[in-house]
Amino acid sequence: MSRTRRGMLTAVLTLCSLALVVTPDAAHAIPTVPSAVNDDALATKVANVLKDSRAAKATVGVVVADTASGTELFSKKATTALKPASNMKLLTSAAALDVLGPDARFSTEVFAPGAPTGNGTVSRLYLRGNGDPTLRESDLKSLAEQVKASGVRRVTGSVVGDGGFFDNDKYNNYWNPVDQNSAYAAQISGLTLSPTSALRVGTINVSYKPGSKAGKKAVLGVVPALATGYVKLVNKTTTKKAGSGAAISLRRSGNTITVSGRVALKRSKTSAVITISKPAGYAAYVFTGMLRSLGVAVDGAATTGSTPKTRARLASDTSVPLSTIVGLLMKPSNNGMTEHLIKTMGRTGDKAGTWAAGSARVLKWLKTTQSVPSTVRIVDGSGLAHTNRLTGRVIVRVLQYARTRPWFGTFRDALPVAGNPDPAVGGTLTDRMVGTAAQNNLRAKTGTLSGVTALSGYVTDKTGRTYTFSMLGSYKTNSPRVVFDKVGATLAAWAG
Repeated sequence: MSRTRRGMLTAVLTLCSLALVVTPDAAHAIPTVPSAVNDDALATKVANVLKDSRAAKATVGVVVADTASGTELFSKKATTALKPASNMKLLTSAAALDVLGPDARFSTEVFAPGAPTGNGTVSRLYLRGNGDPTLRESDLKSLAEQVKASGVRRVTGSVVGDGGFFDNDKYNNYWNPVDQNSAYAAQISGLTLSPTSALRVGTINVSYKPGSKAGKKAVLGVVPALATGYVKLVNKTTTKKAGSGAAISLRRSGNTITVSGRVALKRSKTSAVITISKPAGYAAYVFTGMLRSLGVAVDGAATTGSTPKTRARLASDTSVPLSTIVGLLMKPSNNGMTEHLIKTMGRTGDKAGTWAAGSARVLKWLKTTQSVPSTVRIVDGSGLAHTNRLTGRVIVRVLQYARTRPWFGTFRDALPVAGNPDPAVGGTLTDRMVGTAAQNNLRAKTGTLSGVTALSGYVTDKTGRTYTFSMLGSYKTNSPRVVFDKVGATLAAWAG
Protein backbone atom coordinates (compact mmCIF):
# COMPACT_ATOMS: atom_id res chain seq x y z
CA MET A 1 0.00 0.00 0.00
CA SER A 2 1.65 3.22 -1.13
CA ARG A 3 2.07 6.02 1.36
CA THR A 4 2.35 9.65 0.21
CA ARG A 5 2.89 12.99 1.94
CA ARG A 6 0.24 14.06 4.38
CA GLY A 7 -1.88 17.10 3.60
CA MET A 8 -4.36 18.22 6.23
CA LEU A 9 -7.55 19.72 4.84
CA THR A 10 -9.96 21.83 6.83
CA ALA A 11 -13.56 21.43 5.79
CA VAL A 12 -16.02 24.33 5.81
CA LEU A 13 -19.03 23.15 7.78
CA THR A 14 -22.45 24.03 6.42
CA LEU A 15 -25.79 24.00 8.14
CA CYS A 16 -28.29 21.75 6.45
CA SER A 17 -31.97 21.06 6.91
CA LEU A 18 -32.37 17.43 7.88
CA ALA A 19 -35.51 17.23 5.78
CA LEU A 20 -33.57 18.15 2.64
CA VAL A 21 -31.48 15.44 1.06
CA VAL A 22 -28.59 16.37 -1.21
CA THR A 23 -27.39 13.31 -3.12
CA PRO A 24 -23.61 13.34 -2.53
CA ASP A 25 -22.36 10.74 -4.94
CA ALA A 26 -24.30 9.00 -7.66
CA ALA A 27 -22.29 5.82 -7.16
CA HIS A 28 -23.48 5.65 -3.55
CA ALA A 29 -26.87 7.35 -3.83
CA ILE A 30 -29.58 5.79 -1.67
CA PRO A 31 -32.84 5.17 -3.57
CA THR A 32 -35.56 7.63 -2.63
CA VAL A 33 -39.22 6.87 -3.25
CA PRO A 34 -42.40 8.62 -2.20
CA SER A 35 -43.39 7.96 1.42
CA ALA A 36 -45.64 4.96 1.82
CA VAL A 37 -49.16 5.51 3.10
CA ASN A 38 -48.94 2.83 5.80
CA ASP A 39 -46.39 4.39 8.17
CA ASP A 40 -48.68 3.60 11.09
CA ALA A 41 -48.63 -0.08 10.22
CA LEU A 42 -44.82 -0.10 10.15
CA ALA A 43 -44.64 1.76 13.46
CA THR A 44 -47.00 -0.78 15.00
CA LYS A 45 -44.87 -3.62 13.67
CA VAL A 46 -41.69 -2.15 15.19
CA ALA A 47 -43.48 -1.48 18.49
CA ASN A 48 -44.61 -5.10 18.64
CA VAL A 49 -41.06 -6.37 18.09
CA LEU A 50 -39.88 -4.17 20.96
CA LYS A 51 -42.41 -5.80 23.31
CA ASP A 52 -39.93 -8.66 23.65
CA SER A 53 -39.02 -8.88 27.34
CA ARG A 54 -35.32 -8.39 26.56
CA ALA A 55 -36.15 -4.92 25.28
CA ALA A 56 -39.12 -4.22 27.53
CA LYS A 57 -37.05 -4.75 30.68
CA ALA A 58 -34.19 -2.61 29.39
CA THR A 59 -33.97 1.14 28.87
CA VAL A 60 -34.26 1.39 25.12
CA GLY A 61 -34.14 4.42 22.84
CA VAL A 62 -35.23 3.77 19.23
CA VAL A 63 -35.70 6.14 16.30
CA VAL A 64 -36.61 5.12 12.74
CA ALA A 65 -36.78 7.80 10.07
CA ASP A 66 -37.62 7.83 6.39
CA THR A 67 -34.25 8.59 4.85
CA ALA A 68 -35.62 10.52 1.85
CA SER A 69 -37.64 13.03 3.85
CA GLY A 70 -36.09 12.79 7.30
CA THR A 71 -39.53 12.22 8.81
CA GLU A 72 -39.53 10.10 11.95
CA LEU A 73 -41.74 7.05 11.47
CA PHE A 74 -41.21 5.53 14.91
CA SER A 75 -39.67 6.77 18.12
CA LYS A 76 -39.34 5.50 21.66
CA LYS A 77 -37.40 7.50 24.22
CA ALA A 78 -35.91 9.41 21.29
CA THR A 79 -34.59 12.18 23.52
CA THR A 80 -33.35 10.00 26.39
CA ALA A 81 -29.57 10.28 26.68
CA LEU A 82 -28.09 6.77 26.87
CA LYS A 83 -24.65 5.20 26.72
CA PRO A 84 -23.77 4.83 23.01
CA ALA A 85 -20.80 2.46 23.36
CA SER A 86 -19.11 2.23 19.94
CA ASN A 87 -21.91 4.17 18.26
CA MET A 88 -19.77 7.11 19.39
CA LYS A 89 -17.49 6.20 16.49
CA LEU A 90 -20.20 7.41 14.09
CA LEU A 91 -19.82 10.93 15.46
CA THR A 92 -16.03 10.86 15.70
CA SER A 93 -15.62 9.53 12.15
CA ALA A 94 -18.12 11.95 10.63
CA ALA A 95 -16.61 14.88 12.51
CA ALA A 96 -13.09 13.91 11.41
CA LEU A 97 -14.17 13.63 7.77
CA ASP A 98 -15.65 17.13 8.00
CA VAL A 99 -13.02 18.82 10.19
CA LEU A 100 -9.83 17.17 8.88
CA GLY A 101 -11.04 16.18 5.43
CA PRO A 102 -11.12 12.73 3.78
CA ASP A 103 -7.69 13.30 2.21
CA ALA A 104 -5.99 14.08 5.55
CA ARG A 105 -2.90 11.98 6.28
CA PHE A 106 -0.67 11.43 9.31
CA SER A 107 3.10 11.69 9.14
CA THR A 108 5.98 10.21 11.11
CA GLU A 109 9.38 11.91 10.77
CA VAL A 110 12.99 11.42 11.77
CA PHE A 111 15.13 14.41 12.71
CA ALA A 112 18.72 14.97 13.81
CA PRO A 113 20.13 18.08 15.53
CA GLY A 114 21.96 18.76 12.29
CA ALA A 115 23.13 17.15 9.06
CA PRO A 116 25.42 14.11 9.37
CA THR A 117 29.12 14.87 9.66
CA GLY A 118 31.55 13.84 6.95
CA ASN A 119 31.94 10.40 8.46
CA GLY A 120 28.17 9.94 8.79
CA THR A 121 27.80 10.71 12.49
CA VAL A 122 24.89 12.40 14.26
CA SER A 123 24.54 12.88 18.02
CA ARG A 124 20.90 11.85 18.24
CA LEU A 125 17.89 10.88 16.18
CA TYR A 126 14.37 12.01 17.01
CA LEU A 127 11.48 9.80 15.88
CA ARG A 128 8.60 12.26 15.82
CA GLY A 129 5.04 10.93 15.60
CA ASN A 130 2.20 13.08 14.35
CA GLY A 131 -0.67 10.89 15.48
CA ASP A 132 -0.49 8.15 12.81
CA PRO A 133 -2.80 5.31 13.97
CA THR A 134 -1.53 2.98 11.23
CA LEU A 135 2.24 2.95 11.93
CA ARG A 136 3.78 -0.52 11.64
CA GLU A 137 7.22 -2.13 11.68
CA SER A 138 7.41 -1.95 7.88
CA ASP A 139 7.02 1.83 8.08
CA LEU A 140 9.85 2.05 10.60
CA LYS A 141 11.98 0.03 8.20
CA SER A 142 11.27 2.55 5.44
CA LEU A 143 12.27 5.38 7.77
CA ALA A 144 15.46 3.57 8.79
CA GLU A 145 16.38 3.02 5.15
CA GLN A 146 15.87 6.72 4.46
CA VAL A 147 18.08 7.62 7.42
CA LYS A 148 20.83 5.37 6.11
CA ALA A 149 20.41 6.81 2.60
CA SER A 150 20.86 10.31 4.07
CA GLY A 151 24.43 9.32 5.01
CA VAL A 152 24.02 8.42 8.67
CA ARG A 153 26.32 5.61 9.76
CA ARG A 154 26.48 6.17 13.51
CA VAL A 155 24.35 7.72 16.23
CA THR A 156 26.59 8.53 19.19
CA GLY A 157 23.61 9.06 21.47
CA SER A 158 20.09 7.61 21.45
CA VAL A 159 16.97 7.40 19.34
CA VAL A 160 14.40 9.62 21.07
CA GLY A 161 10.74 8.73 20.64
CA ASP A 162 8.60 11.89 20.54
CA GLY A 163 4.87 11.34 21.11
CA GLY A 164 4.21 14.99 21.96
CA PHE A 165 1.71 15.47 19.15
CA PHE A 166 -0.73 14.41 21.87
CA ASP A 167 -0.57 15.28 25.56
CA ASN A 168 0.86 13.05 28.30
CA ASP A 169 -2.56 11.76 29.36
CA LYS A 170 -2.25 8.37 27.70
CA TYR A 171 -5.14 6.58 29.42
CA ASN A 172 -8.54 8.28 29.46
CA ASN A 173 -9.63 9.18 32.98
CA TYR A 174 -13.14 7.90 32.23
CA TRP A 175 -11.99 4.41 31.21
CA ASN A 176 -12.04 1.52 33.64
CA PRO A 177 -8.49 0.84 34.94
CA VAL A 178 -9.35 -2.86 34.89
CA ASP A 179 -9.26 -2.72 31.07
CA GLN A 180 -5.74 -1.35 30.68
CA ASN A 181 -4.21 -4.71 29.73
CA SER A 182 -6.80 -5.26 27.00
CA ALA A 183 -6.06 -4.42 23.37
CA TYR A 184 -9.25 -2.35 23.11
CA ALA A 185 -8.00 0.03 25.85
CA ALA A 186 -4.40 0.75 24.88
CA GLN A 187 -2.46 3.85 25.88
CA ILE A 188 -2.79 6.63 23.29
CA SER A 189 0.32 8.52 22.13
CA GLY A 190 1.28 10.74 19.23
CA LEU A 191 3.89 8.08 18.44
CA THR A 192 2.70 4.50 18.65
CA LEU A 193 3.08 1.17 16.89
CA SER A 194 0.83 -1.72 15.88
CA PRO A 195 2.31 -5.24 15.73
CA THR A 196 0.03 -6.59 12.97
CA SER A 197 -2.35 -5.55 10.21
CA ALA A 198 -5.16 -5.48 12.81
CA LEU A 199 -3.72 -2.04 13.69
CA ARG A 200 -4.17 -2.37 17.44
CA VAL A 201 -2.16 0.68 18.45
CA GLY A 202 0.04 0.46 21.52
CA THR A 203 -0.02 -3.33 21.76
CA ILE A 204 2.40 -6.22 21.39
CA ASN A 205 1.74 -9.84 20.45
CA VAL A 206 3.13 -12.54 22.72
CA SER A 207 3.70 -15.79 20.82
CA TYR A 208 3.78 -19.20 22.45
CA LYS A 209 4.35 -22.80 21.44
CA PRO A 210 4.89 -26.04 23.40
CA GLY A 211 8.22 -26.88 24.95
CA SER A 212 10.29 -29.89 23.94
CA LYS A 213 8.31 -32.27 26.16
CA ALA A 214 5.53 -32.40 28.72
CA GLY A 215 6.44 -30.59 31.92
CA LYS A 216 8.68 -28.04 30.20
CA LYS A 217 7.77 -24.36 29.95
CA ALA A 218 6.23 -23.13 26.71
CA VAL A 219 8.51 -21.25 24.31
CA LEU A 220 7.62 -17.56 24.29
CA GLY A 221 8.39 -14.71 21.91
CA VAL A 222 7.06 -11.30 20.89
CA VAL A 223 5.84 -9.67 17.69
CA PRO A 224 7.46 -7.50 16.50
CA ALA A 225 10.60 -9.50 17.27
CA LEU A 226 12.67 -6.31 17.49
CA ALA A 227 10.66 -5.40 20.60
CA THR A 228 12.34 -8.22 22.52
CA GLY A 229 13.83 -6.54 25.55
CA TYR A 230 11.38 -3.64 25.66
CA VAL A 231 9.06 -5.92 27.57
CA LYS A 232 10.08 -8.52 30.13
CA LEU A 233 8.33 -11.88 29.83
CA VAL A 234 7.77 -13.88 32.99
CA ASN A 235 7.12 -17.48 31.93
CA LYS A 236 4.73 -19.34 34.21
CA THR A 237 3.51 -21.79 31.60
CA THR A 238 3.62 -25.58 31.38
CA THR A 239 3.67 -27.89 28.40
CA LYS A 240 1.04 -30.63 28.69
CA LYS A 241 0.43 -33.87 26.80
CA ALA A 242 -0.81 -33.70 23.20
CA GLY A 243 -4.52 -33.10 22.84
CA SER A 244 -4.94 -31.33 26.16
CA GLY A 245 -5.49 -27.94 24.52
CA ALA A 246 -4.20 -24.55 25.53
CA ALA A 247 -5.25 -22.00 28.11
CA ILE A 248 -2.96 -18.97 28.21
CA SER A 249 -3.45 -15.70 30.08
CA LEU A 250 -1.39 -12.50 29.97
CA ARG A 251 -1.05 -9.94 32.74
CA ARG A 252 1.00 -6.76 32.54
CA SER A 253 2.55 -4.56 35.22
CA GLY A 254 4.46 -1.71 33.62
CA ASN A 255 6.18 -3.56 30.79
CA THR A 256 6.58 -6.82 32.66
CA ILE A 257 4.22 -9.37 31.14
CA THR A 258 3.43 -12.53 33.07
CA VAL A 259 2.35 -15.40 30.85
CA SER A 260 0.49 -18.19 32.66
CA GLY A 261 -1.30 -21.37 31.64
CA ARG A 262 -0.73 -24.51 29.61
CA VAL A 263 0.11 -25.44 26.01
CA ALA A 264 -0.32 -28.93 24.59
CA LEU A 265 2.44 -30.76 22.72
CA LYS A 266 2.16 -30.66 18.92
CA ARG A 267 0.14 -27.43 18.97
CA SER A 268 1.26 -24.88 16.41
CA LYS A 269 2.73 -21.54 17.39
CA THR A 270 0.08 -18.94 18.15
CA SER A 271 -0.12 -15.58 19.89
CA ALA A 272 -2.14 -13.35 22.20
CA VAL A 273 -2.24 -9.57 22.28
CA ILE A 274 -1.69 -7.23 25.22
CA THR A 275 -1.08 -3.51 25.67
CA ILE A 276 2.29 -1.97 26.45
CA SER A 277 3.29 1.02 28.55
CA LYS A 278 4.88 4.15 27.05
CA PRO A 279 4.07 3.66 23.33
CA ALA A 280 6.60 6.28 22.16
CA GLY A 281 9.40 4.40 23.90
CA TYR A 282 8.17 1.16 22.31
CA ALA A 283 8.35 2.67 18.81
CA ALA A 284 11.78 4.18 19.49
CA TYR A 285 13.08 0.81 20.75
CA VAL A 286 11.91 -1.04 17.62
CA PHE A 287 13.28 1.73 15.40
CA THR A 288 16.65 1.49 17.12
CA GLY A 289 16.74 -2.23 16.39
CA MET A 290 15.78 -1.58 12.78
CA LEU A 291 18.64 0.89 12.32
CA ARG A 292 21.12 -1.56 13.79
CA SER A 293 19.85 -4.35 11.54
CA LEU A 294 20.62 -2.11 8.56
CA GLY A 295 24.18 -1.46 9.75
CA VAL A 296 23.62 1.95 11.37
CA ALA A 297 25.34 1.92 14.77
CA VAL A 298 23.34 3.40 17.67
CA ASP A 299 25.43 3.78 20.82
CA GLY A 300 22.68 4.73 23.28
CA ALA A 301 19.52 3.03 24.50
CA ALA A 302 16.17 4.18 23.13
CA THR A 303 14.46 6.86 25.18
CA THR A 304 11.65 9.42 24.95
CA GLY A 305 11.64 13.20 24.79
CA SER A 306 10.87 16.24 22.65
CA THR A 307 12.27 17.09 19.23
CA PRO A 308 14.32 20.32 19.27
CA LYS A 309 13.21 23.26 17.14
CA THR A 310 16.63 23.43 15.50
CA ARG A 311 16.82 20.22 13.50
CA ALA A 312 17.38 18.56 10.17
CA ARG A 313 14.79 16.20 8.77
CA LEU A 314 16.28 12.97 7.48
CA ALA A 315 13.22 10.82 6.79
CA SER A 316 9.43 10.95 6.54
CA ASP A 317 6.60 8.45 6.24
CA THR A 318 2.94 9.22 5.57
CA SER A 319 -0.19 7.22 6.27
CA VAL A 320 -3.04 6.26 4.01
CA PRO A 321 -5.76 8.95 3.78
CA LEU A 322 -8.42 9.41 6.43
CA SER A 323 -11.01 8.06 3.99
CA THR A 324 -9.24 4.68 4.22
CA ILE A 325 -8.61 4.94 7.96
CA VAL A 326 -12.32 5.40 8.68
CA GLY A 327 -13.04 2.05 7.06
CA LEU A 328 -10.18 0.40 8.93
CA LEU A 329 -11.59 1.54 12.26
CA MET A 330 -15.35 1.24 11.71
CA LYS A 331 -15.52 -2.33 10.34
CA PRO A 332 -13.76 -4.00 13.32
CA SER A 333 -14.66 -1.16 15.75
CA ASN A 334 -11.07 -0.18 16.50
CA ASN A 335 -10.96 1.97 19.64
CA GLY A 336 -7.34 3.09 19.51
CA MET A 337 -7.51 4.41 15.97
CA THR A 338 -10.63 6.41 16.84
CA GLU A 339 -8.94 7.99 19.85
CA HIS A 340 -6.19 9.19 17.53
CA LEU A 341 -8.80 11.02 15.47
CA ILE A 342 -10.42 12.80 18.41
CA LYS A 343 -7.07 13.86 19.90
CA THR A 344 -5.97 15.12 16.48
CA MET A 345 -9.12 17.23 16.29
CA GLY A 346 -8.16 18.54 19.72
CA ARG A 347 -4.89 20.03 18.49
CA THR A 348 -4.69 23.80 18.14
CA GLY A 349 -1.60 25.03 16.33
CA ASP A 350 1.36 23.48 18.12
CA LYS A 351 -0.66 22.74 21.26
CA ALA A 352 -0.82 18.99 21.94
CA GLY A 353 -4.11 17.25 21.29
CA THR A 354 -6.13 16.27 24.35
CA TRP A 355 -9.31 14.29 24.98
CA ALA A 356 -10.96 17.36 26.50
CA ALA A 357 -10.19 19.58 23.51
CA GLY A 358 -11.07 16.86 21.01
CA SER A 359 -14.38 16.11 22.72
CA ALA A 360 -15.21 19.82 22.76
CA ARG A 361 -14.37 20.04 19.04
CA VAL A 362 -16.68 17.13 18.20
CA LEU A 363 -19.49 18.66 20.28
CA LYS A 364 -18.99 22.00 18.53
CA TRP A 365 -19.18 20.22 15.17
CA LEU A 366 -22.28 18.30 16.28
CA LYS A 367 -24.04 21.58 17.02
CA THR A 368 -23.57 22.62 13.38
CA THR A 369 -25.61 19.58 12.29
CA GLN A 370 -28.61 19.97 14.63
CA SER A 371 -29.94 21.28 17.92
CA VAL A 372 -28.13 19.29 20.60
CA PRO A 373 -29.75 18.64 24.00
CA SER A 374 -27.76 19.49 27.12
CA THR A 375 -27.86 15.84 28.20
CA VAL A 376 -25.40 14.86 25.45
CA ARG A 377 -21.92 14.21 26.80
CA ILE A 378 -18.71 13.29 24.94
CA VAL A 379 -15.50 12.32 26.76
CA ASP A 380 -13.71 10.07 24.25
CA GLY A 381 -13.77 9.14 20.58
CA SER A 382 -14.46 5.41 20.67
CA GLY A 383 -17.30 5.14 23.17
CA LEU A 384 -15.29 3.01 25.60
CA ALA A 385 -16.19 5.38 28.45
CA HIS A 386 -19.48 4.69 30.23
CA THR A 387 -19.74 8.45 30.79
CA ASN A 388 -20.63 9.24 27.16
CA ARG A 389 -24.28 10.05 26.48
CA LEU A 390 -26.15 10.36 23.17
CA THR A 391 -29.78 10.17 22.16
CA GLY A 392 -31.24 8.11 19.34
CA ARG A 393 -32.50 11.27 17.65
CA VAL A 394 -29.05 12.89 17.75
CA ILE A 395 -27.51 9.82 16.07
CA VAL A 396 -30.20 9.62 13.38
CA ARG A 397 -29.71 13.28 12.55
CA VAL A 398 -25.94 12.77 12.29
CA LEU A 399 -26.58 9.88 9.88
CA GLN A 400 -28.95 12.09 7.89
CA TYR A 401 -26.43 14.93 7.86
CA ALA A 402 -23.72 12.57 6.59
CA ARG A 403 -25.82 11.91 3.48
CA THR A 404 -25.47 15.56 2.50
CA ARG A 405 -21.68 15.53 2.59
CA PRO A 406 -19.31 14.79 -0.31
CA TRP A 407 -17.62 12.11 1.80
CA PHE A 408 -20.83 10.14 2.35
CA GLY A 409 -19.77 7.28 0.07
CA THR A 410 -16.66 6.76 2.21
CA PHE A 411 -18.71 6.90 5.41
CA ARG A 412 -21.40 4.51 4.19
CA ASP A 413 -18.91 1.99 2.82
CA ALA A 414 -17.05 2.00 6.16
CA LEU A 415 -20.09 0.67 8.02
CA PRO A 416 -20.30 -3.07 8.74
CA VAL A 417 -22.73 -4.97 6.48
CA ALA A 418 -25.15 -7.37 8.15
CA GLY A 419 -24.50 -11.06 7.59
CA ASN A 420 -21.63 -10.62 5.14
CA PRO A 421 -19.11 -13.42 5.86
CA ASP A 422 -16.09 -11.37 4.76
CA PRO A 423 -14.77 -9.56 7.88
CA ALA A 424 -13.48 -6.76 5.64
CA VAL A 425 -17.10 -6.12 4.62
CA GLY A 426 -19.25 -7.49 7.41
CA GLY A 427 -16.98 -6.34 10.22
CA THR A 428 -18.75 -6.61 13.57
CA LEU A 429 -22.01 -7.59 11.81
CA THR A 430 -20.58 -10.66 10.05
CA ASP A 431 -22.58 -13.14 12.13
CA ARG A 432 -25.72 -11.07 12.66
CA MET A 433 -29.07 -11.07 10.80
CA VAL A 434 -27.89 -13.96 8.62
CA GLY A 435 -30.75 -15.44 6.58
CA THR A 436 -32.97 -12.37 6.95
CA ALA A 437 -33.86 -9.59 4.53
CA ALA A 438 -31.26 -7.45 6.33
CA GLN A 439 -28.36 -9.68 5.19
CA ASN A 440 -26.09 -7.80 2.75
CA ASN A 441 -28.52 -4.89 3.03
CA LEU A 442 -28.40 -3.27 6.46
CA ARG A 443 -25.29 -1.14 7.09
CA ALA A 444 -24.77 -0.09 10.69
CA LYS A 445 -22.36 0.56 13.52
CA THR A 446 -22.57 -1.78 16.45
CA GLY A 447 -21.90 -0.88 20.07
CA THR A 448 -21.10 -3.12 23.01
CA LEU A 449 -20.13 -2.42 26.61
CA SER A 450 -21.04 -4.22 29.80
CA GLY A 451 -24.77 -3.54 30.17
CA VAL A 452 -24.93 -1.66 26.87
CA THR A 453 -25.78 -2.55 23.28
CA ALA A 454 -26.38 -0.29 20.27
CA LEU A 455 -27.02 -0.45 16.53
CA SER A 456 -27.40 2.56 14.21
CA GLY A 457 -27.29 2.93 10.44
CA TYR A 458 -29.27 2.47 7.24
CA VAL A 459 -31.46 -0.28 5.77
CA THR A 460 -33.60 -0.59 2.61
CA ASP A 461 -36.99 -2.34 2.54
CA LYS A 462 -38.59 -4.49 -0.16
CA THR A 463 -40.03 -1.44 -1.95
CA GLY A 464 -36.68 0.32 -2.23
CA ARG A 465 -37.46 2.74 0.59
CA THR A 466 -34.51 3.44 2.89
CA TYR A 467 -34.67 3.99 6.64
CA THR A 468 -32.18 5.70 8.92
CA PHE A 469 -32.32 4.24 12.40
CA SER A 470 -30.72 4.23 15.82
CA MET A 471 -31.22 1.78 18.68
CA LEU A 472 -29.55 2.29 22.05
CA GLY A 473 -30.08 -0.04 24.98
CA SER A 474 -28.92 -0.16 28.59
CA TYR A 475 -29.77 -3.30 30.56
CA LYS A 476 -29.06 -5.12 33.83
CA THR A 477 -29.74 -8.75 32.93
CA ASN A 478 -30.62 -9.78 29.35
CA SER A 479 -29.26 -7.83 26.40
CA PRO A 480 -31.80 -6.53 23.85
CA ARG A 481 -29.26 -7.01 21.06
CA VAL A 482 -31.24 -9.85 19.45
CA VAL A 483 -34.34 -7.67 19.54
CA PHE A 484 -32.47 -4.86 17.80
CA ASP A 485 -31.52 -7.34 15.08
CA LYS A 486 -35.18 -8.30 14.73
CA VAL A 487 -36.09 -4.63 14.26
CA GLY A 488 -33.43 -4.34 11.54
CA ALA A 489 -34.73 -7.47 9.82
CA THR A 490 -38.30 -6.21 10.14
CA LEU A 491 -37.46 -2.93 8.40
CA ALA A 492 -35.59 -4.78 5.65
CA ALA A 493 -38.52 -7.17 5.05
CA TRP A 494 -41.19 -4.47 5.04
CA ALA A 495 -43.17 -4.47 1.80
CA GLY A 496 -45.68 -1.75 2.57
